[in-house]
Amino acid sequence: MEIPSLSDLDFNESGEWPPVIKMLAILLLCLLVWGAGYYFIIKDKQIELESLEQKEVQLKKEFETKQAKAVNLEAYKVQMKEMEVAFSSMLQQLPRKSEVADLLIDISRTGLINGLEFELFKPGGERPVDFYAELPIEMRVTGTYHQFGQFVSAVAALPRIVTMHNLTLTPLGKDAGKMTMDITAKTYRYFDEQ
Repeated sequence: MEIPSLSDLDFNESGEWPPVIKMLAILLLCLLVWGAGYYFIIKDKQIELESLEQKEVQLKKEFETKQAKAVNLEAYKVQMKEMEVAFSSMLQQLPRKSEVADLLIDISRTGLINGLEFELFKPGGERPVDFYAELPIEMRVTGTYHQFGQFVSAVAALPRIVTMHNLTLTPLGKDAGKMTMDITAKTYRYFDEQ
């Protein structure tokens, strides 16, 4: 069987080509259709598929995280209620604007009861911080080490929150056992009462 050259083949008479040429032409046509289909349709879909697979992994992780939270939702609600109760009780320990003067009197009275001598008792101005205001009180008192300890302990036992900062103890040279304590007491006021 003789294979004709391409110039001898007439495309209008393709039905009369020899079977080998027909098979080669069909195979070439199939390859062209497959290549064009891959390039114009499948290639973009593969990129989209890879993107969706990555998104699927991300969504699965997000689902697992949310599911873990959902499983513990009731425990979180109970914990939230407990925190709200604790927060409201702490808020009640903060003095109201009208109670600040009484708190200042309580602090100075506590020092006097413990035998301290006040050289300086200077309440500062309110300083806003987030949802509360800070009320500093600068103090300089003279007494013994044990009197200072009793004073700080008694201030901690007050029904309102008072914190101590910048503590400095200086011994008095001539009077053995006596010291001077410079300290800043701070109390806090919640803004919501306005």
